[in-house]
Amino acid sequence: MKNGKLQVAIVGCGGIANQKHFPSLKSQEDKCEMVAFCDIVVEKAEKAALEYGVPGARVYEDYKELLKDPEIDVVHVCTPNVAHCPITVAAFEAGKHVLCEKPMAATTEDAQQMMDAWKKSGKKFTIGYQNRFRKDTQMLHEACQAGDLGEIYFAKAHAVRRRAVPTWGVFPDKSKQGGGPLIDIGTHALDITLWMMDNYEVDSVTGSVFEKLGHLKEATEGNMFGPWDPDTYEVEDSAFGYVKMKNGATIFLESAWAINMKDSREAATTLCGTKAGAEIIGGMSKDGGYDLIFNKTAHGQLTEETLSQGGTIAFFSGKSDKEEVIECEQWLNAILEDKEPLVKPEQAFMVTKILDNIYKSAREGHEIKF
Repeated sequence: MKNGKLQVAIVGCGGIANQKHFPSLKSQEDKCEMVAFCDIVVEKAEKAALEYGVPGARVYEDYKELLKDPEIDVVHVCTPNVAHCPITVAAFEAGKHVLCEKPMAATTEDAQQMMDAWKKSGKKFTIGYQNRFRKDTQMLHEACQAGDLGEIYFAKAHAVRRRAVPTWGVFPDKSKQGGGPLIDIGTHALDITLWMMDNYEVDSVTGSVFEKLGHLKEATEGNMFGPWDPDTYEVEDSAFGYVKMKNGATIFLESAWAINMKDSREAATTLCGTKAGAEIIGGMSKDGGYDLIFNKTAHGQLTEETLSQGGTIAFFSGKSDKEEVIECEQWLNAILEDKEPLVKPEQAFMVTKILDNIYKSAREGHEIKF
């Protein structure tokens, strides 16, 4: 702490840092200062330091040099997926709090290393699942916690885009990302669904992974972000998982950047309980954000209802309705007030383990028992 504010460093100054982390941290100037920026393309770090940093903000090309700075309290890891593990582990070993972008890691083994380092450090740790902080997800979670749906025994986690393959950065590069839509957007849908069910006890996973459209030039037509390069596309274009919990509850996870399906949903969920059901509808292909619809029986009839009142969010004072700002404020407050962040490492670890084993099941052609 310096001047009563947390000293924050950002490792990785690309798209997610510029679109989410820098503006969100800037909005919390009463709690933190951005004092150090690191990127292997040092010009990106220099630009970020000038735009968002305090006067004299330090710039690094090597995160190991950044972590030597004893004044840094918090590190945000905003790099490609495969780099999450070594940077996070090193940050904990250097005595820093860490917010790592989603997913926790590209593999279960990497995620376990991160968990081990966190537990030894005594510091705070969270993963960037900002979709938990939307008004609709907060309302639905409050209803689930209150038992309004009863026992949730079947769910669908939706992360489907008809044609929205990201054409920037390293998204199609398997060596840096570890996978495609499953690990990129499927991770958000699965996180929301598990959180609603409050069930992380997995029995088995079965997966199917498809590389059908990514290498077809004609399939690139109509892509939201312009045509991708089929010759350099290395990841799946769609993937599906069947997750069975130890209590028998079941989740079907669907993910795609490109698929010939009319209806798209992203960072959305469908829940079926013994008392009622609920679903979130929305995503990139839907104008107006997200709709939350409850379905149940009343007075002998099947009914549907949409709620308009949101719940409260731990450690957040209500200054903004942007989920990335809410995420940032509650994270900083969790450090300052020595409380748990909303997204707990154990929960994010299970998301990574499930995704990793969906890929493994598809490769090996059989169910994976946990």
